[in-house]
Amino acid sequence: MANNNHREITGAILDEESELTLGELCRACGMPAERIIALVEEGIIEPRGSRVRWRFSGICVRRVRKVYTLERDLGVNLAGAALALDLLEEIERLQARLARLESGRE
Repeated sequence: MANNNHREITGAILDEESELTLGELCRACGMPAERIIALVEEGIIEPRGSRVRWRFSGICVRRVRKVYTLERDLGVNLAGAALALDLLEEIERLQARLARLESGRE
């Protein structure tokens, strides 16, 4: 008897050049538009274009998900999540730079 219990995983690779509408960002992050707008107002994510035609980079998906995790797991508010996110990203940049230095590429 053949086992047909496999799942197909689909998705898209999102980067800085990728663009999503507000609706697409909401679906990708599982959040309502009001929540995304609050993140924009807090400066956590920055849309391109006018509010009527906002476009978000693929990087925004990562930032929104990280903020949600910080709020859920640590109970921080939006301002605290924004600060924590900035610090985490700075750590990532410094670690990447250190790795380049250690490999002799910088």
